[in-house]
Amino acid sequence: MPSNPPLVPRVRTRGRLAVGALVTALFGQLLAGTAVAAPAAETLSPGHIAWKPCASPSGQGTFECATLKVPVDWKRPRGATVDLALARHRATDPERRIGSLLINPGGPGGSGVDFAFSAPESFSPDLLARFDIVGFDPRGVGLSNPVKCDADRVKAQEALIYPDSASSFAALREANRALGESCRDLTGPLVDHMDTGSVVRDMEAIRAGLGERRISYYGVSYGTAIGQQYAERYPHRVRAMTLDSNMDHSLGRWGFQKTEAAAVEESYGQFADWCARTASCALHGRDTRALFDSLYKRADAGDLVLPGDPPQTVAPQDLQSAALSYMYDPASWFDFARLLTELDASAPAAARSLRTYGEPTEFPFYPVMCQDYDFGVSSYATLARFERELARRAPVTRFSPLGWTVQTGCQNWPTEVTNPQRRLRVDGTPPILMTNSRYDPATPHSWGANAARQIGREAVLLTYDGVGHGDYWLSPCARDAIDTYLLTLKTPRKGTHCPAVWPTGPSAQRQSPAGGLVNPLPDLLGTGTYGRTA
Repeated sequence: MPSNPPLVPRVRTRGRLAVGALVTALFGQLLAGTAVAAPAAETLSPGHIAWKPCASPSGQGTFECATLKVPVDWKRPRGATVDLALARHRATDPERRIGSLLINPGGPGGSGVDFAFSAPESFSPDLLARFDIVGFDPRGVGLSNPVKCDADRVKAQEALIYPDSASSFAALREANRALGESCRDLTGPLVDHMDTGSVVRDMEAIRAGLGERRISYYGVSYGTAIGQQYAERYPHRVRAMTLDSNMDHSLGRWGFQKTEAAAVEESYGQFADWCARTASCALHGRDTRALFDSLYKRADAGDLVLPGDPPQTVAPQDLQSAALSYMYDPASWFDFARLLTELDASAPAAARSLRTYGEPTEFPFYPVMCQDYDFGVSSYATLARFERELARRAPVTRFSPLGWTVQTGCQNWPTEVTNPQRRLRVDGTPPILMTNSRYDPATPHSWGANAARQIGREAVLLTYDGVGHGDYWLSPCARDAIDTYLLTLKTPRKGTHCPAVWPTGPSAQRQSPAGGLVNPLPDLLGTGTYGRTA
C-alpha cells in the first residue's frame, strides 16, 4: 500500500473496477494489449526471443522488450496463439551475471512488464548486478492480449456482489454468467484458458526462449501460485525460487473464507494496538476497534460519507475494502488513521455517482480465479451461514472483502474450473525459500505455513513478524535473506523469524524500510488504486 493510498471511493469503484482492483491484490493498472494471433502454421519453436531496446516509463535502467508466441490452449499447440509481452533489465555487472531472474507481482492482473520496469528502484543493487530481471505480462493481462469485459456487466455484478437474500443471490448468479460471457465475446477463446496451469506452461516456454537450463524466480502474492505450480511441474528447471506472501491452493470454500477473515481482523488489530502506543497516530487515545464498529454500523445505515466536493456515501463494504487496502503496508497507517478520523466527524450526505457504462474494460481477475477455485455454493442459505460465522470469528472487520468476493464473484461463472484446488506435490527441486508476514491481510501466514508443509523438505519458511503484504519491501531482514538465497542458494534456517518494523512517522514516499527501496506492489496490484489482488 502506498503512503498515500486511495480514499474509499477509489476502492469503491470496486467491481473490477474495484472488487477487481480490490481483489485483483492477490489476489493494475494494466497496459494496452494486443490481439490474439492467427493459428500458427507450425509447431512453436521457443528457443529464441528477439529482444529489442526499450525504455522504462521512469527512464531509469537499461531495458529490452520482446514478445513470445504461445498457444492459447496448450492441449492444441498448433491452434490459436497469444503473444506474451516481456521486458528485461540487463545485469549491470555482466561479467558476474548468474542468469535470468523471472519475476511476477501477483494479482491475478499485475503486470510483470511494469514490475520489471520498476526494478532499478525496487530491487537491491546486488540483484540488479548479477541477474537479468525478466518480467512478463501473463496471458490476458496488460500487453499480453488483455481480457476485456463489458463495463455494464462489471457494474451489474458489482451491485450484486454482496447478496443479502435468496433473490439477490439468484440475480448475482445471472450477472456473473452474463459478465463471463461478455468477457468471452470481447476477448475470444483466451478467456477459457486463463488458469494458472496454462501460465506455468507459458513460463516454461519463456525459460526455453531465454536459453536458460534452469531458472531463478521471485513471485509475490498470486505470483507464488505460479511458482508453486511451476516447481511442481518442472522441478528440475528450478535453480532458485523465492515465494513471498504465499497462496494456498488446497483450501476449500470455508477454509478460504475463515483464514482470510482472520487475517484482516488480526491485521486491523495490530493497527489498533499500534495507534494505542503511538502518540502521533490521529486515533491515539481512542478505542480504534470500537471506532471501526461504529463506522461500520453508520455505513450500514447509510449515514457514513467521505468528505469531499461533493461528498460520497460510504457502504459497509467500502469501509472493509479500505481497511484491507491500508493493511498492505504499515507505511500508510498515519493516513488511514486520519481517514477514519475524518469519516467519524462527517455528516450524512447524498451519494454521488461516478459510473460509466458499456465500454470494454480490462478485467482479468475472475477469469483466472474462477478457473483456479471451485467455490460454488448450493444456496444463499450457505452464504448467509458463512457470513454469520465469519462475523462471530472476526467481530471488528467481520470478513475479508477479498476472500468474500472471490467466492461470490465465481458463482455460476461460465468457464470450466480447469485447475481446481489440490495439495501441492513438489519433488526434486533445490530448496525453495518461502516468506510470509505474520499479519498478512491478503495471503495469511497460515497459507504460507500450509503450503510449506505440502512442499515438504524442499521448503524453508521464513516468518516476518510484522504486518503487510510483500515482505521484500517491508523487512530489511527478509530482504537480506531473499537476496542472499537468490545470489548464493544459501537459505536461512527453517523456522527463522524477522522482527516487525513499525511506522514511526508519515511519509510522502512509498519508500520501504528495506534499504530505501520503493515498494512497487501498490501500483502494480491496484492498491495504488488496492490490492486486488493477492
